[in-house]
Amino acid sequence: MSDLFAARSQMAISLAFHIIFAVIGVALPLMMVIAEARWLRTRDAAYLCLAKRWAKGTAILFAIGAVSGTVLSLELGLLWPHFMGLAGAAIGMPFSLEGFAFFTEAIFLGIYLYGWNRVSPAVHLLAGSIVAVSGVASAMFVCLVNGWMNTPVGFRLVNGQFIDINVWKALNNPAGLPEAIHMILAAYCAAGFATAGIHALLALRDRSNRFHRHAIAIALLVGGSAAVLQAVSGDALARVTAVNQPTKLAAMEGDFVTRSGAPLRIGGLPDVRTRQTKYAIEIPYGLSILAFHSPKSTVDGLDKTPRNEWPNVLVVHIAFQIMVGIGTLLMGVSLLAAWLARKRRLTDNYRFLQLLVLCSPLGFVALEAGWTVTEVGRQPWIIYHILRTSEAVTTMPGLTTPLVLFTCLYLVLAVIVIWLMTSHVIASPTEKEIQSVAGNEVLHAHA
Repeated sequence: MSDLFAARSQMAISLAFHIIFAVIGVALPLMMVIAEARWLRTRDAAYLCLAKRWAKGTAILFAIGAVSGTVLSLELGLLWPHFMGLAGAAIGMPFSLEGFAFFTEAIFLGIYLYGWNRVSPAVHLLAGSIVAVSGVASAMFVCLVNGWMNTPVGFRLVNGQFIDINVWKALNNPAGLPEAIHMILAAYCAAGFATAGIHALLALRDRSNRFHRHAIAIALLVGGSAAVLQAVSGDALARVTAVNQPTKLAAMEGDFVTRSGAPLRIGGLPDVRTRQTKYAIEIPYGLSILAFHSPKSTVDGLDKTPRNEWPNVLVVHIAFQIMVGIGTLLMGVSLLAAWLARKRRLTDNYRFLQLLVLCSPLGFVALEAGWTVTEVGRQPWIIYHILRTSEAVTTMPGLTTPLVLFTCLYLVLAVIVIWLMTSHVIASPTEKEIQSVAGNEVLHAHA
């Protein structure tokens, strides 16, 4: 195994693991705050019990995410010193802002967890809201950095060095904001559907438990709304990619030939040797409309790019198809959920609850596929058209050893998380326990 492959594999494993906790840290606090707000408005004890249950889950996953995020920060410096040495001055600001958002989230999560009955309800709800906003801000700053790697701006390159760096212009790179919006919506969608699926499974065992009915309604409000909005954000991001990274778009679609009126492909297997995408269903003019909102627009194919600058076309294309396919499915389920909610049959339909259980992991599958498209589609560049990944990797030998060690660390953390969350989620609160939680809250409020 080459050191470059080991370094890339280590980053891929670290990102794939960390992103799960990152997106839950973005979405679960919002659901937690909605549940508490519903408790304050309706005094339905199930909402209070739900808010407290989700708060504990947020704390567990925040702790694990802090560990995996720290590892990622170390890996950026240890594995990619040439990248950090060149780009550090341009991306240091958003990374520092991400750290500020992280610490803000940690502080107010502590207030939220330990502030029950110690601060006023309004202050407590505000603390939870700050946790939710800080999680979004943290994700946004990371995506702005990634957007800069895809569309680097805000500097002049002289003799291989960045000069005249404008940090704010770098932050305002073309891909940054569309990526951030797409990622935040993906976080809400993945965590929302996962949460709805877990509570749907428990609701199938205990159909009369209103705790799970409320949980499903809130989770689908968050996840379903995001799934529908993803179509809009995906369209905006596709147009940014078409203009700024045409090679990535060509790989996503398995499009080897530059043409006007390019078709949109559903499925298919790109064959780099024959430069054809076999077995695909083609929608005439679809890609031209998607990329430039005009059926006759010319879309660059892979033939416009030297062969040694192509990403892994098969991997990018399949990952993109998985992401779009799952996104379309979840959008359909979301619209079905909205119709059932209007009929007041959202949690009474046995088949729909089963469907939610089946859909519960799909948001995370789409999320991992989307990051595969983003990162593999940029290759062989770590900074697009400026620094190759092979030039950024450390010269330190023996990178297989940290790859094995960190992978083992992630496996141990995964076992701990599964054990903690299973014991936390598996027991459904009874009506007596729900009322007990509310009773304690009222007693403390009067005291």
